[in-house]
Amino acid sequence: MIPEFILRAILASITISVLLGLLSPLINMKGLAFLTHALFHALLFGAVLGMILGLILNNLSLVMVVATLVTVLVVLTIAELERFGFSPDSAVGIVASFIAGLTVLGFGVLYKVMAGRPYFPLTENVVSYLTGELFLLTKENLLTLTVFGFIILLVLLLFYRDFLYISFDMEGVESYGGNSRFYLVLLYVLVGLMGSLIVQSVGLVTLQVVAVLPGAIALMVSEDLRQIVLTSLLVTLAVQLSSVVIAYFTSIPPSGIATIILGILYGALLLRK
Repeated sequence: MIPEFILRAILASITISVLLGLLSPLINMKGLAFLTHALFHALLFGAVLGMILGLILNNLSLVMVVATLVTVLVVLTIAELERFGFSPDSAVGIVASFIAGLTVLGFGVLYKVMAGRPYFPLTENVVSYLTGELFLLTKENLLTLTVFGFIILLVLLLFYRDFLYISFDMEGVESYGGNSRFYLVLLYVLVGLMGSLIVQSVGLVTLQVVAVLPGAIALMVSEDLRQIVLTSLLVTLAVQLSSVVIAYFTSIPPSGIATIILGILYGALLLRK
């Protein structure tokens, strides 16, 4: 009999694999790898801010809500800076450095708030947020991941061809009357929502790796778009599921195992070339 927490981890891994498998090629082809770095800072700051508000209002469910709102606001700010003429890397660097400073300030405020509150396991919460807690997902967590993941998937599939077009030729899309700006902002928002949705399972530290490497690996083994997307999906699914099995027998966080496997695959392909 398979334990219930393992079944929840497997179902969550399948959902995560589909989202990452489809988004990772777009992240690589559009050059958004640095954007995932900004997501790290945005999600961490959002979590800290959510903990502060959660302690003040006695509602710790605000953590993920606030983290999501902050992340969406950050990616929209980056997109707006690009509209004003900043390069993608410059826009991300400006916003990420500002958010990093706010995160440090937020930790200072959080410690002061905690001083006047009953015991709150801050260390355990921060560590689980950084490393992921795939085996600790509740039924409610899994339901949230599935429902919102399905919504993101529908939007992603609806505009996937447009996302591919702007990844190669934004000017060409505009010349044919397409709203490339809308597609770019929507892609940014989807990446941000995806990050905030799966961070509890994947872990903040490894989020950038699992979001970027599957697509990078797929691009190294194929030049056909359909094969790239299919390879990214299969790689992500295989890595996520195998990490759950290995983690069950080794008690190592699945996110760390997934990162190591992806790193080995990517390194092996580089050496082969």
